[in-house]
Amino acid sequence: MNHIRLLAAIFYNGFRDVYVNVAKMPKTVAEVMSHDPIVVQPETPLKEAIKILAEKHISGLPVVDQAGSLVGIISETDLMWQETGVTPPAYIMILDSMIYLQNPATYERDLHKALGQTVGEVMSSKPVTVTAETPLKAAAKLMHDRKVHRLPVLSHEGKVMGILTRGDIIRAMAAGTD
Repeated sequence: MNHIRLLAAIFYNGFRDVYVNVAKMPKTVAEVMSHDPIVVQPETPLKEAIKILAEKHISGLPVVDQAGSLVGIISETDLMWQETGVTPPAYIMILDSMIYLQNPATYERDLHKALGQTVGEVMSSKPVTVTAETPLKAAAKLMHDRKVHRLPVLSHEGKVMGILTRGDIIRAMAAGTD
């Protein structure tokens, strides 16, 4: 019910109420994040990762190496290539030479994702991350600016200790409306 009131406030009263709710939100990522998230390794078969996403009703998973350090993230967006396929880049022929109208390296990357069989072949490497001490407002801005739906939360040793999603932030905003 809190979610409905929050959304109604946004639509009927404008974003003034959203700023009020942000002010009432918990102050750090640690207060809102999901602790001990499910993780996969680069060698994990893609079918297994897809099954985890579907069964747990989540949209992304941190990818860690044998030592538990973050190496990437796999999300629904990364998996869409499996279904949609890839369109070769447009080109023109001039004097028996191909001139690509789009970057062929992008095509190769997308093709690799479309044909991948393991998490490591499909994941996005170098994900945007935060620490538990990061202010929640800064994390929300980072998610918005970088257009990501989740942020792995890393310990000072670089190990995944949690994950912050847009849903976590919305729930924190809704809790602040009471």
